Amino acid sequence: MTVMQTTAEATRPTGTRTDICSAPPRRHPRPDGQDRYTISEVVAFTGLTAHTLRWYERIGLMSHIDRSHTGQRRYTNRDLDWLDFVGKLRMTGMPVADMVRYAELVREGESTYGERRELLEATRRDVLARIAELQDTLAVLDLKISFYADAGHGREAERTR
Repeated sequence: MTVMQTTAEATRPTGTRTDICSAPPRRHPRPDGQDRYTISEVVAFTGLTAHTLRWYERIGLMSHIDRSHTGQRRYTNRDLDWLDFVGKLRMTGMPVADMVRYAELVREGESTYGERRELLEATRRDVLARIAELQDTLAVLDLKISFYADAGHGREAERTR
């Protein structure tokens, strides 16, 4: 059986399963040894706007963000990993309310694994349905492209006679 890289859980060498958001972070284009980032650095790493980052915090999609002694937000590598996961959820078309609910469940701890899994499974079903729709659309486009390519060859042949 093949395990997809994008599953919500990863297997550690010990064989225990853990939530990928709490697993050791994968390599990011971040400075080595650094784990404190300003909002402008996070904007550069993620492509999100500062307004979006503040909004995520306000609606509860981001857990408590540390502050410097001057009150500036300081994001960690774990925060950046979470933002990466949230970006994946956004790409699925998951409603923001469901993303916030998922974030709440994560903060509630291990007792919510079942509910988190159900939420992600429902999103997975939606993604698979969208993929099927896109594959159907792609087949129609391929058919039309083929038709026009064949029609163009016929006209070129008539001109050269």
